[in-house]
Amino acid sequence: MDAVVTVAVQLANALTPGEAHGRPYFPPGGADLAAAATAALRAGRRDTREITADEAESLLAVAASVRAVFDAVAAGRTDDAAALVNQMLADTGARPRLDRHDGEPWHLHFHSAEDTLVTGWAAGCATGLAVVLGSDLGGRLGVCTAPRCDRVYVDTSRNATRRFCSTACQNRVKAAAFRAAHQADALTAEPAHTAHPAQPAHQAQPKKSSASA
Repeated sequence: MDAVVTVAVQLANALTPGEAHGRPYFPPGGADLAAAATAALRAGRRDTREITADEAESLLAVAASVRAVFDAVAAGRTDDAAALVNQMLADTGARPRLDRHDGEPWHLHFHSAEDTLVTGWAAGCATGLAVVLGSDLGGRLGVCTAPRCDRVYVDTSRNATRRFCSTACQNRVKAAAFRAAHQADALTAEPAHTAHPAQPAHQAQPKKSSASA
């Protein structure tokens, strides 16, 4: 389950446009798109074969569907997120199935052996998101709150306080807050007192007049 949710995050971040770490982000094209899609799938299963250009194009739609789920959760639209996941489950025909291949022991898949690689991963991502949303972990699907970044993440912190997609974005926000506080302190600081000119050492003092008897 961790693997398919990890792949869902990787696909959404690598294959959907928006902003990333303070800069505009656009998915790569051509051979770079296939390489990015392969890397995303290998985040969940290292022995995944190289993705073809056509498969990478198909994964763009999967990534867009996954992103829509994260966006809905981040906006507090849980009902919409659930409806989107249900649609993904229906479209991919996701279903639990024990399978054994490549010398591995029996293990759980969410698609049949006859499904394409894209459909298999799409079904897995849909199932993983369904499990998260269908539990008390639904709020752990997040979208980065740093300025000019909309990459997604799954909050695995103990107290569910994560707000950023990466350490880089967290550091950007901390640095900006530090600079803002420093500037505010400089603006509100009291101006330095102007020193009065020193009185000449031998300045004549006015004589006191004697009172008449």
